[in-house]
Amino acid sequence: MKKILMVLTSVSEIGDTGEKTGYNVAEAAHPWKVFKDSGHFVDFASIQGGQPPRDEVDPDDPIQVAFTEDETTRAGLYNTARVEVVDPGQYDALYLVGGHGTMWDFPDSEGLQKLVASVYDAGGLVGAVCHGPAGLLNVELANGFRLVQGRDVAAFTNDEEVAAGKEKVIPFFLADRLVEQGANHVSAGVFEEKVVVDERLVTGQNPASAAGVAKEMEKLFAEVIHQEKAEEQHDADALRAEKDAEKISKKKAAADGGH
Repeated sequence: MKKILMVLTSVSEIGDTGEKTGYNVAEAAHPWKVFKDSGHFVDFASIQGGQPPRDEVDPDDPIQVAFTEDETTRAGLYNTARVEVVDPGQYDALYLVGGHGTMWDFPDSEGLQKLVASVYDAGGLVGAVCHGPAGLLNVELANGFRLVQGRDVAAFTNDEEVAAGKEKVIPFFLADRLVEQGANHVSAGVFEEKVVVDERLVTGQNPASAAGVAKEMEKLFAEVIHQEKAEEQHDADALRAEKDAEKISKKKAAADGGH
């Protein structure tokens, strides 16, 4: 079992438009189901802590409904930890949930930047979808390079912002900003699914890509678990061989002492 921390926005309004927003429920719910069905533990944190705002729930999506009605999930979302106080050593992966609000509070959150860098530097996975990759901006790793520098990354596209009617409201175009920081932005058509894996960084373009991001993270987890089991088996075999050698040595010593 692995531990995944989902990070959510604390912004409840899109700019100064008065339009309500929050974390995208579909982008949280579908990965949550993938992780939960695989037996992993999912926890939640947000930029400001407390109960994060959320977008509308689609009542026709049974996974969103299950997510919002699950007692453990509701308890976790009722009072999330602030990213600054999260112990990165407790988690094997981070998953940055999108929603337009992330454009205002993810990029400049030093707590989030440190959390992302710490998990990645320790060998963990980092996933992000739609506007969630705004939390990858300004993240500097221990080697001095930006996390996105030279990497293939998917995120909400400029064309999708125009299609959503948000191009004049958002503080910047996420795809452009990622490219400015050295990323290679990879995209599919407007609102088509696109998931990109670059080493231990997994990103998705839009809500349709959320489950795919989690599935790719799950594949990486499976590789890690397989490697861990192989190492455990190797250690066990080595210990068994060592003990067998000791037994043979003792028997030989006893036999020699009898002459």
